[in-house]
Amino acid sequence: QVQLVESGGGLVQPGGSLRLSCAASGFTFSNVDMRWYRQAPGKERELVGAVTGGSTNYAESVKGRFTISRDNAKNTVYLQMNSLKPEDTAVYYCNAVHKLFTNFNYWGQGTQVTVSS
Repeated sequence: QVQLVESGGGLVQPGGSLRLSCAASGFTFSNVDMRWYRQAPGKERELVGAVTGGSTNYAESVKGRFTISRDNAKNTVYLQMNSLKPEDTAVYYCNAVHKLFTNFNYWGQGTQVTVSS
């Protein structure tokens, strides 16, 4: 059974940092692309960034501030968020997709990140 469990969210002041984790189980983690999305109240879910093989890509709004990494030995993907802004406030979700099997598309339950003074 595929499971994605996010953790690490919370309340942080503007300019602060948080590291989110997404622990995966139930599939061969190293074969799967991992993505982070976020959804703010009243807005659509948006892609924050992804790690595909050895490469990463990011939304323009977070480039230079956020870093995605993965530890295949721990079946975990991370989202390091620095220089946080109030507009980064959202529920953050991790997402697992497989390039070859389009029906392989799983989501975590989300973790709340609130950036406020």
